[in-house]
Amino acid sequence: MLYALYTLLEGTEWARWFNFLRYPTFRIVAAGVVALALGMWLGPSLIQRLRFAQHGQDNVREDTPQTHQKKKGTPTMGGALMLLCFFLATLLFANLTSRPVWAMLWLTGSFGAIGFLDDYLKLSKRNSKGLPGRYKLLLQTLFYLVAIGSILCTWESGVPQLVIDTKLVVPFIPTRHFNPDLGWFYLLFGWLILVGTSNAVNLTDGLDGLAIAPTVVSALVFAVLCYLGGSAVAIADGQSLAGTPIHQYLGIAPIMDGAELAVVCASMVGAGVSFLWFNSYPASIFMGDVGSLALGGALGGLAILSKNELVSAIIHGVFLVEALSVVLQVASFKTTGRRIFRMAPVHHHFELKGWAEPKIIVRFWIMSVMCGGVALLALKLR
Repeated sequence: MLYALYTLLEGTEWARWFNFLRYPTFRIVAAGVVALALGMWLGPSLIQRLRFAQHGQDNVREDTPQTHQKKKGTPTMGGALMLLCFFLATLLFANLTSRPVWAMLWLTGSFGAIGFLDDYLKLSKRNSKGLPGRYKLLLQTLFYLVAIGSILCTWESGVPQLVIDTKLVVPFIPTRHFNPDLGWFYLLFGWLILVGTSNAVNLTDGLDGLAIAPTVVSALVFAVLCYLGGSAVAIADGQSLAGTPIHQYLGIAPIMDGAELAVVCASMVGAGVSFLWFNSYPASIFMGDVGSLALGGALGGLAILSKNELVSAIIHGVFLVEALSVVLQVASFKTTGRRIFRMAPVHHHFELKGWAEPKIIVRFWIMSVMCGGVALLALKLR
């Protein structure tokens, strides 16, 4: 909204007072700071309200180690705080004429609505089952198709044309050497990325602060990738490179409205850090599915819109390992009757081995930072 104000005043004598809003770098930093400040300000009152509303509720999942029973009484649905801060900061500082920005707002909000319904059913029915998985998958698919049809697709003479790039960027290989075009098959590939990421974040949300810190790291990495891929700034390292776009110099795909997506990433970082203040061990509030599904949808959307679908497997290394541990556990038990892990997702396996919860959390955070670093190194190792 503030950027829209600047565009309305552009060309008038008032424009010079808001000239700073035209710089993406300012709006990126401002979005993160505002989201963080809002979360820190609103957090205590929201926690009190949720604690009062959920008094006497058991918000601990059934499929967790017995040690988690000591967390009874901790309020859930704290993800609503992050979503509020995320949306306000994004709406304030992003360019609201950008299709990718609205795609991100839609995917984050709609997946958050699925999580809210799941959390509400758990609380109202006083069990940890919530919304059946098949209904979650159906709604995720529906909302994805809405995003494609109404935001990421244009209609010319009744024929749909995808706005997003359907070419695949392979890590460590420059796009000028290998950049296969999936065509309309990209829709299925994008669906797998989006739904897989959302559910992987949901599975990771099992310990205090375990999911939110890797989410912040991923959002930071995506902010860098989006800004570089969408920036019009040229490389000026000698005459031979003068005027070369950054994405061309690095051998990565150009990103539509990449700087605006970086604003979205910054909002997610600020909102996530503010939530981590209250969710760190021992947690004063749980994220709930309203937060984990929404953040997973947002990260999956960023992987698609930033053309880092395959790189996201590196960026989201912690989430990928958690999801694979569940898949392997189920497959092994159904085929051989044996379990690979003492309990899945894998963070529960380490709990049952006697690791202290803070040790598991911090080590997973370190792994997340390492994965983010490798993803950034892929920019130059091409």
